[in-house]
Amino acid sequence: MTRQEKADRIGKILDELYPEPPIPLHHVDPFTLLVSVMLSAQTTDKKVNEVTPALFAEASDPKAMAAMPVERILAHIRTVGLAPTKAKNLKRMAQQLLDEHGGQVPADIDALEALPGVGHKTASVVMCQAFHKPAFPVDTHIHRLAARWGLSNGTNVAKTEADLKKLFAEDTWIRRHLQIIYFGREHCPARGHDLSHCPICAWAASKKRIAMESRAR
Repeated sequence: MTRQEKADRIGKILDELYPEPPIPLHHVDPFTLLVSVMLSAQTTDKKVNEVTPALFAEASDPKAMAAMPVERILAHIRTVGLAPTKAKNLKRMAQQLLDEHGGQVPADIDALEALPGVGHKTASVVMCQAFHKPAFPVDTHIHRLAARWGLSNGTNVAKTEADLKKLFAEDTWIRRHLQIIYFGREHCPARGHDLSHCPICAWAASKKRIAMESRAR
């Protein structure tokens, strides 16, 4: 089976399992999505969704976030990973939106990546989920599964993103990104996973990888 044939079969399975995958981070507009994605680094979406309601009750737009003391932002997000750094970046990001973009989140990936605390993955999530522009954000789940399924060699996330963009049609990127995340969480965990009984790994993973991960369990 070629890599493309494998990707096509995986796509069909994902479409059957998750025909309309929801965005896991609660938000109401591009700004609240941007904040939520920034908070999600090294933290679960569940934890982010627990802290953002109170934060957004006080600061749901760049002007209010920029005016809020870092200590106050930190008090809201203290339970998420890297909270002190994220609190500083949220305030700086909001101020930069006011200074350079009229208080609006730009629908441009380069402008997004120029914001404090916003990397390529975060910018890609905002582009596809807030502005519906084709992008294929690669998080740890996607990077891991692409290598496990033999869709990419897994050397780095940039290579994984490039490989997946070649294998999947552009008009599927937005849902494919979410589908793989959900599949990783619900069917294909990083550890203790029996690849031989997985609906995708059982046939997509190499015999060598199945044996290797079986020994690691």
